[in-house]
Amino acid sequence: MFPAASLLAFSFLAVAYGQQVGTQTAETHPALTWQTCTASGTCTNVAGSVTLDANWRWLHSTSGYNNCYTGNTWDATLCPDATTCAANCALDGADYTGTYGVTTSGNALTLKFVTSGANKNVGSRLYLMADASHYELFHLLNQEFSFDVDVSQLPCGLNGALYFSEMDADGGAAKYPTNKAGAKYGTGYCDSQCPRDLKFIDGKANSVGWTPDSNSANSGKGANGSCCNEMDIWEANSISAAVTPHPCNVNGQTLCTGTDCTGGMCDPAGCDFNSYRMGVTNFYGPGSGFTLDTTKKITVITQFFTSDGTNTGTLSEIRRIYIQGGKVVQNSNVNIPGIDVGNSITEKFCTQQKAAFDDTNTFEQKGGLAAQGGAFGRGVVLVLSIWDDYAVNMLWLDSDYPTTADPTAPGVARGTCATTSGAPADVESKSPNAQVIYSNIKFGPIGSTWGTGPGTSSVGSTSTTSTTSSTSKSTSTTSTTSSTSKSTTTTTTSSTSKSTSTTTSSTSKSTSTTTTSTSTSNGASQTKWGQCTTGSKSMLVVD
Repeated sequence: MFPAASLLAFSFLAVAYGQQVGTQTAETHPALTWQTCTASGTCTNVAGSVTLDANWRWLHSTSGYNNCYTGNTWDATLCPDATTCAANCALDGADYTGTYGVTTSGNALTLKFVTSGANKNVGSRLYLMADASHYELFHLLNQEFSFDVDVSQLPCGLNGALYFSEMDADGGAAKYPTNKAGAKYGTGYCDSQCPRDLKFIDGKANSVGWTPDSNSANSGKGANGSCCNEMDIWEANSISAAVTPHPCNVNGQTLCTGTDCTGGMCDPAGCDFNSYRMGVTNFYGPGSGFTLDTTKKITVITQFFTSDGTNTGTLSEIRRIYIQGGKVVQNSNVNIPGIDVGNSITEKFCTQQKAAFDDTNTFEQKGGLAAQGGAFGRGVVLVLSIWDDYAVNMLWLDSDYPTTADPTAPGVARGTCATTSGAPADVESKSPNAQVIYSNIKFGPIGSTWGTGPGTSSVGSTSTTSTTSSTSKSTSTTSTTSSTSKSTTTTTTSSTSKSTSTTTSSTSKSTSTTTTSTSTSNGASQTKWGQCTTGSKSMLVVD
């Protein structure tokens, strides 16, 4: 769980609300270009940047170099209580390349898994910035989000995760004035797992009741957690991939205690679409035997349709389209008895999936797509990460899970990785050079971020999904099913707009306009408790 560095005192997923600002290292956000697009096919470059999550940063005394947190234990002198700790401890700037293995080049962000130097760092989590002190907020209703990804060097047990969380744009600085660090230093994290291994929540240290983890020398859990709506656009390695909405019954980042942190406020399981779990085992994987070959770069397009085709309507459907090698690839169709053939996430799909997999429908209990869409309307923050899993070894993503269940039972098999794979100690020692590359991020109305221009064709097997929309173009393309599934033709009526921005350490933005040839938009399009694990997306740093 995004564990912490003993010397640099990083811990798991951040929400460092009450922390002060250190002066030992200047904070310079790495530049990252991305694009906003219009319905006409014009995309504008945004000179953006990214910032590192607060829990990876050196947390030390405001008066010197003493660690506030070492290994998995708080310093009793600097942190005798939550309020005093927040006043005594400061976050410092980051050496992105040397310490964290984070590099950018134009529109590409590379995240190395293990970085060895004066200290050893494992994993990272970053946020896209709107300016020097605010995260970019995306309003996803009736819009689409696309990016390119290279997962070729992510083996079993690793997760290159790109997702949205309903964090405060300023990292909580306005709500909690003692938070002098704010979004510039990566504060304010939350997700649907309501993580409790965050060092700071709501302007105070999470040190009260802190219990060191037994399986990690660098992380632990406090009495409090931090909850919010989460939309997992992409959780993947070279073996398996999933797209998963996780609704909550609270708006924005919310502190939790006790049982509220374990499903009281949010849906930690979510409603996932993992092609392998949905019965199509030859859709995604390494090599030419798969429809999507993970040894090569993949363009991932996710569309968020509303019931009335407006940017203020109710979220009704999440669709997924891919492009690889110049070919448009529709998402695979479901091949599970009891679930209608289709390739998108709808309320009906989620209800049928929960029944077919004998899962409790916490997705519906926490408000389903409507609640998720509410967060999209308020605005969500883009998170880019790489991590390994100290809770269940990423088996929920790429293996049979739960491991005690019959692997032939519907919903248990999620990928081809062995149930003995994914142990962090093994992954970190055997695959230290693993990495993920995110690039070519685009955002705009449905159909605006990609095209079917020269050299682009459609690929699939036997099913066809056609889409019409009051505001987006439509076309017919093919989608992939398993060799054992029946072919079908489905017609979906839906709709489609929104944009955003970004900068580096300064507050000014520079943009340039390019024209992208966009013809027609194509319709397309997702554990029992553990789609995102029973813990949280975890990353480790050790000295």
